[in-house]
Amino acid sequence: MTSDKLTAARRTVLRAGVVLGTLAAARVVLAPDGGAPAPEGSVRRARGVPGSAAGPPGGYRLRPMAGETSRSGPGASPPRAEVAFTLPDRGREVALTFDDGPDPRHTPEILQVLRRYGVRATFFVVGECALAFPDLLHALADEGHAIGNHTWTHPQLTALPPDAVRGELGRTSALIEEVLGAPPALARAPYGDWDPLSLAVCAELGMSPVGWSVDSQDWTRPGPERIADTVLDALGPGAIVLCHDGGGDRVQTVQALEWYLPELLDLGYDPVRVPR
Repeated sequence: MTSDKLTAARRTVLRAGVVLGTLAAARVVLAPDGGAPAPEGSVRRARGVPGSAAGPPGGYRLRPMAGETSRSGPGASPPRAEVAFTLPDRGREVALTFDDGPDPRHTPEILQVLRRYGVRATFFVVGECALAFPDLLHALADEGHAIGNHTWTHPQLTALPPDAVRGELGRTSALIEEVLGAPPALARAPYGDWDPLSLAVCAELGMSPVGWSVDSQDWTRPGPERIADTVLDALGPGAIVLCHDGGGDRVQTVQALEWYLPELLDLGYDPVRVPR
């Protein structure tokens, strides 16, 4: 497919995703100042302020894989060859990734730690959180971090009908493009659960699917020291590390990052953004 045809196809899916997502997610979002609910519409009507007390809309389950029945059938595996689980072989590069944000409390805290050590990371954002806090998207982009698509409402894609998959991914890509001026080049399925249909939609939208090779287990909240040990013990060249800046209480994630980030730098690792 030529570049022009790919662009046209991606934009067609983006437009369809916006329409389908709007029909599928008839909900309201609280204004960041705690005021009356505002109907969904312009992304600029609810501009979050980093560090504000407002929480992101909705709540997300904490487990990376929930184990619901998949459309692909019991025990079926996604076509793993299409999903990046490690980085290309380029020495001691590793990638820190953060899912389920942006969150007005924890995302700025994580940004502060990354800024202190001059490290760039990749953030897979949930669309309805990005809608509520677009200023945080700008903060991520302005500091040089990569921003990926983590669906609109964090469902298990393999349990959805085709139109809903397109809505979840397409609507989120359209929002990111509206806020930042460019669509995301990366996507991560909630729970890491891909199948041929969701991968096809991901490709139509011009995104590369990303998994992980190191699960920090921060979603279990075992304590910051345990999270740090889990990352450092499993780390190796090319690792993609799964962490979370949203979807729950991430105080331990922030504390663990402050612990293990300087140590992995001392060990000679080079944290980079996930490449397309």
